Amino acid sequence: MLSPEKHFTLEQKEAMVVAIQEAERNTSGEIRIHFENYCKKDVLDCAAQVFAQLRMHKTALRNGVLVYVALEDKKMAILGDAGINAKVPFDFWDEIKNRMIDRFRQGLICEGVCEAVRGIGIQLKKYFPCQPGDINELSDEISFKK
Repeated sequence: MLSPEKHFTLEQKEAMVVAIQEAERNTSGEIRIHFENYCKKDVLDCAAQVFAQLRMHKTALRNGVLVYVALEDKKMAILGDAGINAKVPFDFWDEIKNRMIDRFRQGLICEGVCEAVRGIGIQLKKYFPCQPGDINELSDEISFKK
C-alpha cells in the first residue's frame, strides 16, 4: 500500500499548494489540506483531531478551513473554525464536499481538492477579505499522515 504522499505526483502536490496560495491571496483566512490513508472513526472526529494537531484554531480570526481526505477509506470532510462557520451558509461545506465527491468518483482527487480550495477561498474572501498587514498564519504545505 502506498503512503498517502505517494498517491500524488510532484506536479499534483504543487498544484494543490498553488491552489491554497491563490485562494489565500485575497483573504485573511487560512486553508490546509491533509491526506491520510485511514480514518477508523467518524470522519469529522478524524478531521477535528488533525485540525487541532495542525493548530488551525490558533488563527487570529478563527477562520481556518481544513480539507481532510482519508484515501483508502474513501472518506472526506471540510472543517471550518468557529469564525468562518458563523458566517457561511449552513450548507456551504456540503455543497463543496458534494462537488469534490463527484470529482473523486472520476478518479480526479487532485482536481477535486483544488476546486474545493478555490471555492473555500471565494467564501473566505467574501467574509474575511485581506486587510493591510495580514500575514500567512499557517503553512500552505500539504499535511500527510505517514
